[in-house]
Amino acid sequence: MMDTAQRYRAFATREAHGHSAIYEELAGRTADDEELIALIDQLPVPKRQPNLLLAAVRFLGGPMKGYVAFRSWVITHWDQVSATMQRRRTQTNEPGRCATLLPLLASLPQPLALIEVGASAGLCLYPDHYQYRYDDRPPLGPSASPLSLTCRTAGPVPFPERLPTVAWRAGIDINPLDVRDTDDIRWLECLVWPEQRDRLDRLRNAARIAQAEPPHLVRGDLNQAVRELVSQAPRGATPVVFHSAVLVYLPSEARSAFTETMRCIPGHWITNEGPHILPTVEARLPRSAPPDQAVFALALDEQPVAFAGPHGQSLDWF
Repeated sequence: MMDTAQRYRAFATREAHGHSAIYEELAGRTADDEELIALIDQLPVPKRQPNLLLAAVRFLGGPMKGYVAFRSWVITHWDQVSATMQRRRTQTNEPGRCATLLPLLASLPQPLALIEVGASAGLCLYPDHYQYRYDDRPPLGPSASPLSLTCRTAGPVPFPERLPTVAWRAGIDINPLDVRDTDDIRWLECLVWPEQRDRLDRLRNAARIAQAEPPHLVRGDLNQAVRELVSQAPRGATPVVFHSAVLVYLPSEARSAFTETMRCIPGHWITNEGPHILPTVEARLPRSAPPDQAVFALALDEQPVAFAGPHGQSLDWF
């Protein structure tokens, strides 16, 4: 298990590099800053995440350009920063992930009853409301949609001919966010990395769609809640439980318990997680994940089908 300095260094080199020069510098220099690392180490382990610290500083109006100013501000305002990190979570709600989920969703018996685990504000529960552009293929989906998602692909992707039909949608989160709440939306905006204006625009456009038809989100125990929601799915609809970058935040025992739950309930299970998060998925990967970039292993019922970009920007089908 990596210590805090190693986590921040890995975040800078493997995740932020090439995507956010600001975060690469701040996280990389934090990793070498013993005083700041000592402060972060006062928090519970799950609360020491680089994304959480950086988002909290932005949420509170702290400086993000120049490490000296950032460091001084964080140390001076540490009580506020740590309180925000304790209260908030890295609930990145990236609607772009729908572009990598779509081929699987469209391949299942229609209509669907979608249930997202770790739904945050539920923006990934509206794949039928977005437009999609895969490489240079004609756009798919409603032309009037305020949100158009682009995704570059490789391999034999089963491109859908039409969008899935969603009969019912619901989500589970330990701390659901409300698309109608200004602070909740602002927190989601702070989780988008500074230079990524396209992601920020996607978030805001997806929020507009969700605000017109707010999702049904429940708070509660993961295993119990998913059983209850699956039992509520309308007759004739295919239950589909899905999640992205959620299980990494659970201890291994909780992941195992959730896996057993999913094996015992009807419908299908789509996982979009780090390649090493689920042992059954990892063991079935036809090739190793690229060592120089962060990817998710996309799988249907524990059978991996592709490597996916963490923000839905790419899809490499096996």
